[in-house]
Amino acid sequence: MGIDIRHLRAFVAAVEERSITRAAQRLHITQPALSRTLSALEQQTGAVLLRRSPQGVEATAEGEAFRVRAQHALEAFDEAVRAPAGPPRPLRIGHPWGAFGPFTTPLLRSWRDERPDRPLELVRRDDAMARLEAGEVDACVVRGAPPGSGYGRARLHREERWAALPSGHRLAGRGSLVLADLADEGLLVNTGTGTTDPSMWGAGPRPRVVGDTANVDDWIDLIAAGAGIGVTLGSVALTRRHAEVVYVPLEDAPPVDVHLVWRPGAVHPALESFVATARRITGADRH
Repeated sequence: MGIDIRHLRAFVAAVEERSITRAAQRLHITQPALSRTLSALEQQTGAVLLRRSPQGVEATAEGEAFRVRAQHALEAFDEAVRAPAGPPRPLRIGHPWGAFGPFTTPLLRSWRDERPDRPLELVRRDDAMARLEAGEVDACVVRGAPPGSGYGRARLHREERWAALPSGHRLAGRGSLVLADLADEGLLVNTGTGTTDPSMWGAGPRPRVVGDTANVDDWIDLIAAGAGIGVTLGSVALTRRHAEVVYVPLEDAPPVDVHLVWRPGAVHPALESFVATARRITGADRH
């Protein structure tokens, strides 16, 4: 077959950029040259890999399956040809917020002490799982139910839930709360990366949803402005402090599991060691 590494790079760039123009700029080639490369790839594979429209390009079902294999091949190729004396590629861990919660600092310190030869990068993205699929990070922190069987995974720890209240709220001075205390409130939900919705209250009285956001920063700003209350996890209460928001622990709310997930077949050389370190630091092996 006439497929080589440039065909794979062209295809992955087109899918990630969703634009022939931007992909060509990224690869430093002309648009006609990129279009010819993509057409040749489709001819060689005998499949329609890209769907073109006035809005840009996207992978077909066959194209998405091919993209996963192409990304794995590119990562393996890049690792194989890396200069022996060159610096190792950092292990990139994606997360939408909170990283590893209270374990973040001890985990980073332990990794730095034990593996100074392997740099580690935390990459915060609201669409962290999409970045994992695109190959931009090597693993991803997931709170709540992990993705399906197509991923490797390791359960690390659990996080308790907290109420997030405007500083002047009538409940802000309480030492702890239960879900029933919030049943008459207006609830703000983070539909992008959050873990809470009214179903958590069960069949009884529950709060009404008064607004939603796609990320934790906007969610916190709305709570601070008095637009409603929220329910979040300990990692947010610990790392996302705001002068106008008070966090109060919820005694009867179900905790949330925290997982590290990755794509099998695209494993960074240091990932296995990092998973072992993360499980040790978070105490996963004791649960």
